[in-house]
Amino acid sequence: MTATAGAAASPRAMRYADSVLDLVGHTPLVRLSRVTRGLGAADAQPVLLAKLEMLNPGGSVKDRIGLPMIEAAERAGLLRPGGVIVEPTSGNTGHGLAIAAALRGYRCIFVVADKQSEEKRSLLRAYGAEVVVCPTGVPPESPDSYYSVARRLVEQTPGAFSPGQYWNRENPAAHERSTGPEIWEQTAGRITHLVASAGTGGTISGTGRYLKDRNPAIEVVGADPEGSVLSGDAARSYLTEGVGEDFLPGTFDPAVVDRWVRVPDSVAFHTARRMAREEGILAGGSSGTAVAAARLVVQELVERGGGPESVVVVVLPDTGRNYLTKFLDDGWLRDRGIPADGVEHARFVE
Repeated sequence: MTATAGAAASPRAMRYADSVLDLVGHTPLVRLSRVTRGLGAADAQPVLLAKLEMLNPGGSVKDRIGLPMIEAAERAGLLRPGGVIVEPTSGNTGHGLAIAAALRGYRCIFVVADKQSEEKRSLLRAYGAEVVVCPTGVPPESPDSYYSVARRLVEQTPGAFSPGQYWNRENPAAHERSTGPEIWEQTAGRITHLVASAGTGGTISGTGRYLKDRNPAIEVVGADPEGSVLSGDAARSYLTEGVGEDFLPGTFDPAVVDRWVRVPDSVAFHTARRMAREEGILAGGSSGTAVAAARLVVQELVERGGGPESVVVVVLPDTGRNYLTKFLDDGWLRDRGIPADGVEHARFVE
């Protein structure tokens, strides 16, 4: 706005980011109180706080790792001007990489499983990326798996580089530098429990490691789908996206996790739907997995009488806008034998 002639200039400086990448991180915590109704009197419950990672520019926690992985590759000479980023992804890491690549001038090819939502694929294309879709129901070593297809594309594409989020140490390191310190500062060091779902394991490993370095008494609780090997279950298919694995990634440090809670698809989806309708927070299925596990932690703390002294932080990895045609759609749930109007409060197998 131009000042009127003769008027004194405003002493206030403009505030803005130099690029959208400067807006990654520093996501807020918000208290959850409605999805824990029925778990005991309010004054007997711990403070349950949700870390809203869907407020990152790309809509997920994976924005935190995109730029660090690219910068590390540039420093090592693995990614050069005009290069191509190739990565197998469930969608969110691709979004984070695509945002950073758009500003750095790289082309992107992302390989996704057909289990991933069409919304995620469309978002990748909106950032200018190419998307290759592979079947879900094949083992990782199959030539048709999205891991194998991505490896072939790297070999066949001149100037190609794969960040390798499942093995790249910049993945957990990004959370050790940012997510962990943010939670520690936001809770004034009062956090007693961290609850997070895991896919590559980068979020829970890096965040948990930082918090345990500050206070070894903090309990780190992993939330995992039934059918994921991270919690020791036998590998089998499940519907929840972007969480759990059928192998152990190199970016996952199992020593950081004190205990696991396994959450069925139906419970994850119903919990995420409750979050939208009761807390006004539109979150993805992996967030439903994490909040369902956090509810169990809250219930146990109340039963043991340790609620009022506890602060539980649960990480919500992404937005529900990625799943409008999936578990947020009543017909999609019914087609898979899951009641659309059900709400499950059961204890979960650990």
